[in-house]
Amino acid sequence: MGFGLILILAVVEIFAASFYYIGRARAARTSAQSAAAAVVAPLPASTTSAPARTEVSHAQMATPVPSVVDRLLKEAMELRDRGDMTTALARLHEASERDPKNANILEEIAKTYESMQLFERSNEAWRKLHEMGPAAGPAYELADRRLKLGVPTSAPAGSGLASASLEAGVSHNDADGVQEGSIFGITEVKTTETPDPDAETNLMLQIGIKKQANATIDHTKVKIQVFFYDTVDDKDIKLTDADVNYEWLTSKHDWTDTNPEMLSVTYLRPKSKAISSEAVLSAAAAAIKLGQKGRAVKSSASAEGGERRYLGYRVLVYYNDQLQAVQAEPARLLKMFPPSVTSSSP
Repeated sequence: MGFGLILILAVVEIFAASFYYIGRARAARTSAQSAAAAVVAPLPASTTSAPARTEVSHAQMATPVPSVVDRLLKEAMELRDRGDMTTALARLHEASERDPKNANILEEIAKTYESMQLFERSNEAWRKLHEMGPAAGPAYELADRRLKLGVPTSAPAGSGLASASLEAGVSHNDADGVQEGSIFGITEVKTTETPDPDAETNLMLQIGIKKQANATIDHTKVKIQVFFYDTVDDKDIKLTDADVNYEWLTSKHDWTDTNPEMLSVTYLRPKSKAISSEAVLSAAAAAIKLGQKGRAVKSSASAEGGERRYLGYRVLVYYNDQLQAVQAEPARLLKMFPPSVTSSSP
């Protein structure tokens, strides 16, 4: 009897102990699961931030990059504004070859030829633009007006221009900067003004003249003309009466050892400079013939009044009396004073 009671008590204790330890084990597992959940919980925040970074990256990649055609068009307009019409046309034609149906390019080609009074070429560009129809937008309407108004197909009488001959001197430039079909080209015109207490204006043009690669030339047949222009009383534009001087910066200037050759032309207006008569203003243009030394060109004074200020220049390069290259600043000087395609030897 006593032994049975002891056995029953022992079984009860075993069950109690088992229940206690099983309860602790379950509590431990629940705590571990909660800890794991706490560690894993931040992960959704990191996964949601990744798409935001991806969106920013895509937005940066979507930044538009100017096309080659847009770049060429912008360069052409900047060159034209500086008076470098030949290089401007080269850029425009290159852009047109890449995008022949671009109305903006055709419009700028037509305007550039008009500014040079090459009306046959400008009319050709206007016609191409007109053929595109209303899809060309405002450029079509402009072309329609130009063609209806009958823009002249030849230069005005007395201008000395022969469009067909001049076309060779203003068409595409090659990679060396010499106009296609020409023997010589203008690679640069750099203007530098020097402060001078004794002068109203003292400036210098540094002009690069380059020969076509592999061309055989007679350097004595090269002629370079530099014309300076002034405004008179802020309204009229006339050839300058300032002192003009030129000097070759390269030693031989025959294009055998150096290419391009560099020419310096100076414009000097002393503070006491009087106005010269129209009869002698043409002497203010520096006409440079190879084989001559640098010289100063002075104009005679007269009683003619008017306040003069420097405006700009035209540079013309001739070989064998045929026009090779033209550059002007501001560009409108080319329209006001069209260059002759031929030059009579003095």
